[in-house]
Amino acid sequence: MTLVCGLDFGTSNSTIARLDSSGVPHLLKLEAGRETIPSVIFFSFEDDSVHFGRQAVAEYVTGADGRLMRSLKSVLGTSLMSDTTRVKARSYGFIEILGIFIAELKRRAESELGGALDSVVCGRPVHFVDDDAVADAAAQEQLAGAVRAQGFRHVDFQFEPIAAALDYERQVSDERLALIVDLGGGTSDFSVVRVSPERAKLVDRGGDILATAGVHIGGTDFDRLLSMAKVMPQLGLGSMTKDGKRHLPVAPYHDLSTWHRINRLYNAQTLRDLRGTRREAQAPERVEMMMELIEDRLGHRLVGAVEAAKIALSDADATEFSFEVRDRKIEATMSIADFTTALRHSVTRIEDTIAETLKRAGVTTANIDSLILTGGSTQVPAIADRLRALFPDAELVRTDVLGSVGLGLALDAKRKFG
Repeated sequence: MTLVCGLDFGTSNSTIARLDSSGVPHLLKLEAGRETIPSVIFFSFEDDSVHFGRQAVAEYVTGADGRLMRSLKSVLGTSLMSDTTRVKARSYGFIEILGIFIAELKRRAESELGGALDSVVCGRPVHFVDDDAVADAAAQEQLAGAVRAQGFRHVDFQFEPIAAALDYERQVSDERLALIVDLGGGTSDFSVVRVSPERAKLVDRGGDILATAGVHIGGTDFDRLLSMAKVMPQLGLGSMTKDGKRHLPVAPYHDLSTWHRINRLYNAQTLRDLRGTRREAQAPERVEMMMELIEDRLGHRLVGAVEAAKIALSDADATEFSFEVRDRKIEATMSIADFTTALRHSVTRIEDTIAETLKRAGVTTANIDSLILTGGSTQVPAIADRLRALFPDAELVRTDVLGSVGLGLALDAKRKFG
């Protein structure tokens, strides 16, 4: 038996969904009875095993010797796709690493279904890469190649916000004009879509998509910005050289705050450069702590701690951040106000992209009946509050923030492949 499915390969989490015999989409259980799996791989150096999702994170956090890779989707369409990364004695291309993860998703889904997955609709952001059509097309083709290499004979794509609209449409009773706000780990996508029970029956929904737009901003960027604002200054960012003539170089701090760039710091040249920076710094002890952090390969763990602080700020006005580096600590108080300030430019870009989406659709904020929020980053207070202020009269619809795209992709897969 061959089966069709929807695959939401996300920057932070991934899902696979399929329609049951009555035509209702369901997410498959991909990890320990859960329907989502973090998009994370851990290569163990101790026994050469490979771990995925929460188990990968658990292995890493408990101090197992190995290599953690996360935010895999972020490298699509970038120059990193042509790079290799070393895992013990072997070098892997990033496209190969993507394939390893997707193959595991497929294996787990087929194990639950008891049949071979043959055809798939993959979600994609409106823009993998901002303002670069060639790189954007290359990103989709890279993902398509990685998926086909795992045994899918038929591969198609659907915009992730459109998939979320297809899921939402199952509950509407009249025609509505909806703005889909999909804020994921790596991208923010927006679509103005006409939805109704009658239109839900149509195979071709192209005429109902009035406009789409997107910007390459997401949850991992919010983590980076919070880290740069509150954590990296503890390691020397923004401090001056001894002569007071210039600031310390920014690049290593940016890399240390960005998941998929951290591994680039783990080399002898970086430590040589930092030794030179330490000699010139007014506060050499801060740079020394950064050196120790890099020597101990704590970069990913640090960003994970920043992400945990970000999540805590969804439910509290402030949180205390503490991270140990040998016999020292990075300590900072993080507040919603701090986070909002750090995100100011990103929120403006998101707001501008929403305005552009409405302009392309030929509508105003007053015309939007439903504001549909999907993706984990819609829970960030600075984002949620601004969206609510922009559309005060629209019905606010909070979907399954991690599952609605996958469910919609399964509906689309049934339409496309039967």
